[in-house]
Amino acid sequence: MAQLTLEKLTKRFGSSIGVEGLDLAVNEGELVALLGPSGCGKTTTLRMVAGFLPPTSGRVLFDREDVTQLPAYKRATGMVFQSYALFPHMSAAENVGFGLEMRGLNAAARKTKVEDALKLVRLSHLADRLPRQLSGGQQQRVALARALVINPRIFLLDEPLSNLDAKLRAEVRLEIRALQQRLGLTTLMVTHDREEALTMADRLVVMEGGRVRQIGSPQQLYDSPMDAFVADFVGRCNILTGRRENEGAFRTSGGLLLPVDVASGERDDADAFALRPERIVLETGAAGDVQGRVQAITYMGAQTEYVVAIGDETLVAIRSTPDAGEPLALLKPDDPVSLQWDRKVPRLVPQTSS
Repeated sequence: MAQLTLEKLTKRFGSSIGVEGLDLAVNEGELVALLGPSGCGKTTTLRMVAGFLPPTSGRVLFDREDVTQLPAYKRATGMVFQSYALFPHMSAAENVGFGLEMRGLNAAARKTKVEDALKLVRLSHLADRLPRQLSGGQQQRVALARALVINPRIFLLDEPLSNLDAKLRAEVRLEIRALQQRLGLTTLMVTHDREEALTMADRLVVMEGGRVRQIGSPQQLYDSPMDAFVADFVGRCNILTGRRENEGAFRTSGGLLLPVDVASGERDDADAFALRPERIVLETGAAGDVQGRVQAITYMGAQTEYVVAIGDETLVAIRSTPDAGEPLALLKPDDPVSLQWDRKVPRLVPQTSS
């Protein structure tokens, strides 16, 4: 496997920006996820790395080799597509072996490599089946085996789980991550799914409008977002605009005063208060730091979501579902509640990055 380096990678479509000046290094054996809304530039980036799309400017390097001008078939990348892209008239084994055949590998060597690849993804017993005879998860594993059998220098995943149902998505997600770690695959993955990115990636690259908003580990981006966009995109977050009142309070645009300790290094242009719903302690009555009234209660199994009106603002709190008879279990809309949180937990961030 190789280290992947992107230097000032840029793609323009006429006057529109696809990707603007992207600098990124993916270390050998690391899985980095490009995360962002539709149209943010993540798939365009992946296609430039694969060689399917020429950049307007900038460079793509595998280790120290500049591959920017190399065609896709010479880059030795293994790519798993969102749609699987399996040949419907070929068996699973034939699909896996297609890339080897195109590289001129003889039949005997090809057979051995295909068997090893199918064994790797636990599909040896389904080698003769056509794609239509396989489940979505099995088709995805065939696509994985096809990408891995050529011993790629860089492994590319394009929304690999988006066509699977929720339960199967969680299972295949774990399989892909375990396989990537076991084989030490240098991997670049595109996704718009926050949970997928947080649970699979070593680092996240949050993109918006063709530009990088923040790069860091899942925990860094979740706990210390650089701006309100990152805070909201990486996970559920209460975001209220306003201004710092003093060292211990933030005043929202609606005049609400919220307790907060200003952490060292927070930017002076911070005009948004960001607080994760699970960090809020919710209690019945009106004796805490912030008082409000319940607007809505949503049962989600192990957790329950509470929407609380506080003045003209609302905050969402997520707590473990209480047992029957506990005070929180007896709450209903319009009941008074109090909200508290560790004053070091909220982040004061700018609404947009500079």
